[in-house]
Amino acid sequence: MSPQEQRNELLGARLVKNLNRRNMEAYYCATAGEAAQKVLSLIEDGNSVTWGGSVTLRSMGLPDLLRQRGTLEVLDRDLAQSPEETQAIYLRAFSSDVYLTSANALSEDGVIVNVDGNGNRVAAITWGPKKVIFVIGLNKVTPTVETALARARSTASPINAQRFDIKTPCHTDGICHNCTSPDSICSYVHFLRNSRQKGRHVVVLVGEDLGY
Repeated sequence: MSPQEQRNELLGARLVKNLNRRNMEAYYCATAGEAAQKVLSLIEDGNSVTWGGSVTLRSMGLPDLLRQRGTLEVLDRDLAQSPEETQAIYLRAFSSDVYLTSANALSEDGVIVNVDGNGNRVAAITWGPKKVIFVIGLNKVTPTVETALARARSTASPINAQRFDIKTPCHTDGICHNCTSPDSICSYVHFLRNSRQKGRHVVVLVGEDLGY
């Protein structure tokens, strides 16, 4: 095991403990492949499943794995044929059995931080789906809640602004301006510091760099 892998194992164990303390179920996986299999094991046959617009999930091939399984009701907005159908899938997400997502940042003491433009992702994290499963690469871990928010605003948001090609100041120069643009990708700022319902929020940590 390399020094990097040793450090990741230690950090993963600490994060699992801190997430458990916040009423969340948590696991550490060394690789994205192991994490994908762990996620699949947490989803029961017959479950309805959907996900947010996560680069992490797509880079791991999870949407394809879910479609291929054949025993799940997959609510896939990527296959929607119209804006109305996309909106219907957004709304059905709130009654789904499992909602998959990642995070913009995670503090070392276990607070999950997300920013959102439309709000559908952070809304589903907060309320609705029976289970919410996060997949979070250790590249998103920061020392404190304050640095987690800074990472979400100054690192993840400008990159996502480029990905979605939205007209915000950070799209222009790559720097967060704390803007009030109508297209702001940070319209909704969300902190998950405790899971009110034990086991509803599950975190799969991955010892690789994933997503933004």
